[in-house]
Amino acid sequence: MTAVTTPLLSVRNLRVHFKLDKKTTFEAVKGISFDVPRNSTVALVGESGSGKSVSSLAVMGLLPPLTSIIDPQSSILFDGRELLRTSVAERRRLCGKEISMIFQEPMSSLNPVFTVGFQIGEVLRQHMGMNAKQARARTLELLDEVGIPDPTAKIDTYPSQMSGGQQQRVMIAMAIACEPKLLIADEPTTALDVTIQKQIMELIARLQKKHQMSVLFITHDLGLVSEIADRVIVMRHGEVREEGAAAQVLEQPEDSYTKALLHCRPPLDARPIRLPVIDDYMQGRALPQGERQRGYTADDDTVLVVRNLAKSFYVREGLFGKREFGAVKDVSFTLPRGKTLGVVGESGSGKTTVGLTLLRLHQATGGTAMFEGRDLISMKDAEYQPYKRRIQIIFQNPYASLNPRFTVGQILLEPMRIHRIGADDREREQTAMQLLERVGLPAQAFHRYPHEFSGGQRQRIAIARCLTMKPEILVCDESVSALDVSVQAQVLNLLQDLQDEFGLSYIFISHDLSVVRYMSDQVMVMHHGEVVEMGNADEIYTNPQHPYTKTLLAAIPGRAN
Repeated sequence: MTAVTTPLLSVRNLRVHFKLDKKTTFEAVKGISFDVPRNSTVALVGESGSGKSVSSLAVMGLLPPLTSIIDPQSSILFDGRELLRTSVAERRRLCGKEISMIFQEPMSSLNPVFTVGFQIGEVLRQHMGMNAKQARARTLELLDEVGIPDPTAKIDTYPSQMSGGQQQRVMIAMAIACEPKLLIADEPTTALDVTIQKQIMELIARLQKKHQMSVLFITHDLGLVSEIADRVIVMRHGEVREEGAAAQVLEQPEDSYTKALLHCRPPLDARPIRLPVIDDYMQGRALPQGERQRGYTADDDTVLVVRNLAKSFYVREGLFGKREFGAVKDVSFTLPRGKTLGVVGESGSGKTTVGLTLLRLHQATGGTAMFEGRDLISMKDAEYQPYKRRIQIIFQNPYASLNPRFTVGQILLEPMRIHRIGADDREREQTAMQLLERVGLPAQAFHRYPHEFSGGQRQRIAIARCLTMKPEILVCDESVSALDVSVQAQVLNLLQDLQDEFGLSYIFISHDLSVVRYMSDQVMVMHHGEVVEMGNADEIYTNPQHPYTKTLLAAIPGRAN
């Protein structure tokens, strides 16, 4: 007789409501049930607002007590214990030692005023009863285990002194410090470089096997879980749409929503005229047939010529000394009208610095950028003023780039007033409303504030703000890297429509080569501030020459190495 193994985590009929005001509630999770078996990895997949993160916070007991309501009939069994009926003290003990969580944004989760060694050691002192010496020794072991170089030096550094990938490794070290039975990873690789993303995924898989943990891996990208998950649960609007073995769900999905998630990401072997979005699949809408042609040609009308662009920063050394750090070194390229130059590379490669230097948000230390026969780099501020409107940027982080004190309407109207676009405010408001519609937001958004929108919606507001200026060159700095794959497809389609309609030229900065290949006519690969390879997008993708380019391509999720 075969023994039946009970799952480590068993969620039954979980319903979570949030209070919007004294009379109104919103049901974020609608009676979902799922299991996480022992020593296995389960992926919880869905778009923002699907309820996946709320479900994980309910397991951890981290939902806000004053605004959230869990249905009394709900059940969360962990290792035979009902978490929703345990005391606060017991829940706190469990959720620090036996259940751990890696949060999405390490810079928001790590305390900036304490060293990483102190923060990891605090977990060990609190839950394992270690003294300072023991905690420090164990912290060094953990930093080494998660792949932090030179742990002896890094243990006394602050989070701000580490890269995004290293910060996330510190979060993982904290999460596994007490060797938990269940590790919840909430979007642990969002917005990380594709190579770092692959390293983090491999690290979690390795730690899961080494420590015999169960992992609940939360993501919006189905392609990302193909190499790590045993089972996949697909959620939408607070409900489970499909569940099954990873191979079954990823290769033979049954639900139309699952199929849509799989096809929203730009394919690796084609460039369709238009990327499918969720509604296309849900409503059975036909898409245009054929492929979009890309590449520079001899007949292209060049709008921007950059030669030998350089940017250095200076780091203080000692009391009076300083050291030069070359962030951008001798970068040259051309940008034709109506075309897209993709710029790829890891964090620290200099790709964002190139964009900021072209917009004079950094002062170049060398080189020229010729726009209509004028050098944008050398001209005086007063001369450059008329060009500000014509060259715009979409920043990576919409949370930081939108003024929280302004309504969306004010955010869109302000640049039009400054640059005197439109005859009066009535005409400007009409333009703003049209742009909100173009980026997929309702007219009611005009009177709301940025904090009332999701990350993807805020990025669309940022794009609409740029479009109010009617620019000729748009620098897209990782503008879709943190978006759901379905929202990413919408934004990429929008950018392509705008380019077709207005002849916009894009400098498309990203670490994701699959997205860059779809959008770009030519690709420039940067490493340590230098251009290591450049060519038409298809040539770079099918026949990369530089080892670094090959490394980037090999790290694309779902790509066979």
